[in-house]
Amino acid sequence: MGIGTVLGVLTVVMMAVGIDKAEAAEVFSAKLMHRFSEEVTAVRVSRNGGEAGSLRKWSSEYCRRLLSSDLQRQKMKLGPQFEYLFPSQGSTTLPLGNDFGWLHYTWIDIGTPNVSFLVALDTGSDLLWVPCDCMQCAPLSASYYSSLDKDLSEYNPSSSNSSRVVPCSHRLCELGSNCKSPKEPCPYTVNYDTEDTSTSGLLVEDILHLVSGSSAASKKFVRAPIMMGCGSKQSGGYLSGVAPDGLMGLGLGNISIPSFLAKAGLSQNSFSLCFNDDDTGRIFFGDQGIASQHTTPILSSAEINAYIIGVETTCVESACVDQTNFKALVDSGTSFTFLPDTVYQKLVAEFNRQVNATKSNFEGYPWQYCYKSSSQESPTTPSLSLKFTANNSFVIINPVFIVYGSQGAVGFCLAVQRTDSDIGTIGQNFMTGYRMVFDRENMKLGWSRSTCKDLIDDKRMPVTPSSGSPNPLPTTEQQSKPNGQAVTPAVAGRTTSKSTATSNFLLPGQFYISEMLLTFWILACMVQ
Repeated sequence: MGIGTVLGVLTVVMMAVGIDKAEAAEVFSAKLMHRFSEEVTAVRVSRNGGEAGSLRKWSSEYCRRLLSSDLQRQKMKLGPQFEYLFPSQGSTTLPLGNDFGWLHYTWIDIGTPNVSFLVALDTGSDLLWVPCDCMQCAPLSASYYSSLDKDLSEYNPSSSNSSRVVPCSHRLCELGSNCKSPKEPCPYTVNYDTEDTSTSGLLVEDILHLVSGSSAASKKFVRAPIMMGCGSKQSGGYLSGVAPDGLMGLGLGNISIPSFLAKAGLSQNSFSLCFNDDDTGRIFFGDQGIASQHTTPILSSAEINAYIIGVETTCVESACVDQTNFKALVDSGTSFTFLPDTVYQKLVAEFNRQVNATKSNFEGYPWQYCYKSSSQESPTTPSLSLKFTANNSFVIINPVFIVYGSQGAVGFCLAVQRTDSDIGTIGQNFMTGYRMVFDRENMKLGWSRSTCKDLIDDKRMPVTPSSGSPNPLPTTEQQSKPNGQAVTPAVAGRTTSKSTATSNFLLPGQFYISEMLLTFWILACMVQ
């Protein structure tokens, strides 16, 4: 390919000089002309006045102007502005035990001036909502919760200078058809799958405060425009401790936070959640994982717009159980894992055959397969793994829940339950020890072993939370005692959005390629 051909591909403008409409199929045609051609120059002169002063092709001025234009295009939103983003309070996620439904939470700042909220992280639903103008909300006083030392917040739209009501005419107002006027505030209702749990109120627009992780030296605070629920009425689990200060939906719907960040060009259409063995974790928006991570496709589903994956088979140690393929929802809003009944029965039978312990029952625990411990230390149990296509394996690092007595560990339970649904749920307990990457741009789920501290060591990702964390975390032992009975949280509901946020951003690798082409292009100009 000649230099002229390469440069012709790099920079071309299109002007609709004549558009012919075919009567049958509405086929449109247009003539392509270079921006510095005599025809385009003549048009510019006729509009702006003055002399043509056309540029000699491949002259130094010709190259300079093209280069200037290309550099300007590099600054446009062809790719995300920031490599990583995380909440302005820090990337740390917090497990808050039985008081808060055994979910992971993070502090976020919303509005102007900013107000802090402790929200649950839920990949199984889409909407971010917080308690707001409360008619029926959970208690927000710290005295109601054993693991808090400051009160939780209630959002007040009138107190935020950046808050705007979403009208019923907005394209994301799913209940707009029920409104009497398109100018009315848009109502919302999200119903979750268990315990008659729901939230309802009005949709509002406001600012979510984030921090960029592009470099430690140039840390930037980002004001991201978002849409969220002003939740005035909650029910079910949301009145008894699950997500009392709100919930951040991270699902595939257009109204989720990752969708807003990607559409605004602030980050890649991807995010990661990391769950450490000590129950702490991290969240990063824009994270597409590492090159060596394992991946499996996220499946499209007409029934559920969520992170559904296909499991080929399940294994206990090296014994893979026949006919244990199933589909599963990957849901951080569910503490423990649920398997379709036929898969569950076969898997627990194989686990029970291999485990070297006496089966027992522990009052107050929801699992059927529990065992006595031979020592007060953490037991050694058979490993579980999920097999995917291309021989990718997902090894569950700790599939059991340890039962503690006054003198230490007294037993353990296989923390898996059965469901009548054909679709299982991969809960938080199976994700522990992994950096889980929800790559929405490429519709892939990625995973790699991680202590979550490796993200801290990356100089591009400053993740130190704000000083003075307001939450002393309960220990694993405190969380595991029988009087801290495990409460299975609501399996997050799915909003009815039909499509995910789509964006055609320039990936980092593509950006580097374009830089190389630009370098070759400059050299080509120099030799003319």
